[in-house]
Amino acid sequence: MIWHTYQMDSLLKGIIDMNLAALQAAEGLQNALVNQKGFVSYYFLDGNPDWLKELEEYRRAFKDRLSEVRKLARTATDRETLDQIASGYAKYIRDKDQVIALYKAGEREEGAKLHWKVRSHFFKIRDLCEEYQNVHKRRINLARTESEIQANRLRIIAATTVWTAIVLGALLAFVLTRQILNPLRRLALGGHGAGGAVESKDEVKAVSRRVRSLMEDMGQTRIELERSQEHLLQSGKLALVGRLAAGMAHSIRNPLTSVKMRLFSMGRTLELSVTQEDDFEVISAEIRHIDNIVQNFLEFSRPPKLKMQKVSPSDVVDMALQLLRHRLESYNAHVKLNRQRRLPEIMADPEQLKEVLANLLVNAGEAMEDGGRIVVSEQDGLIEPLGRVVVIQVKDNGPGVPQAIQDKLFEPFYSTKEDGTGLGLSIAARIVEEHGGWLNLRSQEGKGATFTITLPRKEERNWVRF
Repeated sequence: MIWHTYQMDSLLKGIIDMNLAALQAAEGLQNALVNQKGFVSYYFLDGNPDWLKELEEYRRAFKDRLSEVRKLARTATDRETLDQIASGYAKYIRDKDQVIALYKAGEREEGAKLHWKVRSHFFKIRDLCEEYQNVHKRRINLARTESEIQANRLRIIAATTVWTAIVLGALLAFVLTRQILNPLRRLALGGHGAGGAVESKDEVKAVSRRVRSLMEDMGQTRIELERSQEHLLQSGKLALVGRLAAGMAHSIRNPLTSVKMRLFSMGRTLELSVTQEDDFEVISAEIRHIDNIVQNFLEFSRPPKLKMQKVSPSDVVDMALQLLRHRLESYNAHVKLNRQRRLPEIMADPEQLKEVLANLLVNAGEAMEDGGRIVVSEQDGLIEPLGRVVVIQVKDNGPGVPQAIQDKLFEPFYSTKEDGTGLGLSIAARIVEEHGGWLNLRSQEGKGATFTITLPRKEERNWVRF
């Protein structure tokens, strides 16, 4: 059918481009010939030379038309007919010019006799022009007839194709029902149990839903399995750390307590030089650092005991900033608090939240070696799926955290500090999760880091854990 459409298009273009243009040119040629008729007679009647000038213009027009028609000639018959027209017209012009010469010489009778004979040449040329037009008219009619034949053939092909498609469609429907739909129906019925029924009459959709459900169950099972493996590894690690922390508590903390008491007593009674005081302060600081490490292990080995109460997170922020004011100044860190209004009260453990904020603020101060700017922002709003939440952000303009280690930063025992235990952020994240929220990090290397604490605004209930 597509091939036939191209054939018909080519046929119509042939009619328009060739035959119709040639027909129009032939009609123009005949009109240019007919327009020459009568000017010599007018000249014979009144002797006005203007009639001869107009005759000369129409002769030029005839020659121009003849040249156009020659360019459009496509067959040898067309060119032969045009040659006859051209030779007959040349003889007609010569005789007509002789008639004009006789009229000009005053020999009117001789000119009139020759003029009458010349008319027969004119009618012969006109008949040849009409014949040339009729040839192109016949060609156009022939093309129209061929176009109708092509159209009828196209209709026959289309009808045959439609009936063939109907027969093949019926055969395909039979095969589809017997070989595909019936097995799918049995599969759909089997997927809904022995006594179940398919929800809809579309077995393909039912099986598709069943397959998608199985794929989703498989994907969910795989995710749960991966989570279980992670939990098992983490549980094993936590159990090991718990046993290690319990042993460290009995073996290290009691001697450390005794050493700290003796140092405190010695610091009050001894008279030390400046150098000795510096050494004494270094020893005390290192003992406190060891005690903090042991305390971190103990806190990590057991879940935090939350003592929930109504508190505004803004109060916790104020307490943390007041507690760390001198330490942050020692880091040359300038702290700015962005607070449009105090955050609403939520159920939380203020001491545990203060520990989280203290950890984030100290990390920000230590990250900025040459000092910098820390911005603490507070806001509340709505975040799905938690609903109404309060958000606290701690942002610094330090070196930032490389993208490669951002996922590891909250893992236990991973630290970027040479003397760090890698438990601070892990404990902070777990405290926030115990409150039902989350702690996340947004950072680009060289552009600082932003830690965001998101906490839900839940109703008061028994949150104390022991």
